[in-house]
Amino acid sequence: MTRVALLQIDVSDSESQSDREARVLKLIEDQTGKCELAVLPELWNIGAFNYRDLESSAQPIDGELVAALKSAAQAANIWLHGGSFVERLPDGGMANTAVLIDPRGNLVEFYRKIHLYGFDKGEAVTMTRGTEVVNVADTPVGSTGLGICYDLRFPELFRKLSDSGIETILITSGWPTPRINHWRILLQARAIENQCWVIACNEVGPNGNVMLGGHSMVVSPRGEIVAEAGTSEEVLYADIDLAQVSEFRLEHPFQRDRFIR
Repeated sequence: MTRVALLQIDVSDSESQSDREARVLKLIEDQTGKCELAVLPELWNIGAFNYRDLESSAQPIDGELVAALKSAAQAANIWLHGGSFVERLPDGGMANTAVLIDPRGNLVEFYRKIHLYGFDKGEAVTMTRGTEVVNVADTPVGSTGLGICYDLRFPELFRKLSDSGIETILITSGWPTPRINHWRILLQARAIENQCWVIACNEVGPNGNVMLGGHSMVVSPRGEIVAEAGTSEEVLYADIDLAQVSEFRLEHPFQRDRFIR
């Protein structure tokens, strides 16, 4: 069993970026001895719908924020999915970038969001689309694929991850309240169709005139919701049994019967 912690952060506009960063870094360090892997939401330091501060918050992947996340992971001696942040790219552009850090404070892998939300506004027009599907072979939750929020609506991405041998999908998100029923259904669908664990961390609170919906959750390979948060800030804990992946795939070898590829 592997214990994971989903840090469902309140991203209300009333809190400053600096205050939230300090508060969340302390929360990460507080996970010492409580879990092996902690997961943060999408763009948690400014909020996923705070388009106004995308430019001002952008920094390189070797900048202060990722350095602070590395230190916090090392201090807590845990793996940390640092949610995502606005990465300043070498060419001056920006990306919505997720980072995965090991207990020694090493940046193991990063993923730049492929599907950009906004319908011709917001990140859809300000961010650079990622191009790489990312599977991290060796984590406390097995072979792990990375996705960010809007990616969840595109099963093709997760099928590619499935073909690469994933056992778990980590999703960092800023999913709004009005479509939270889609969130639940899509998370279960991605788990069922790929027969893998889905660990998805959302945020809460009013941000950029949008209410974030919470309901961070952990879904088993059989599609069962084994842990689910509410609509306020909280830390949600769940135990991951990787044996369930191979057991379910042996019982029901659905992937063998795929015809269209």
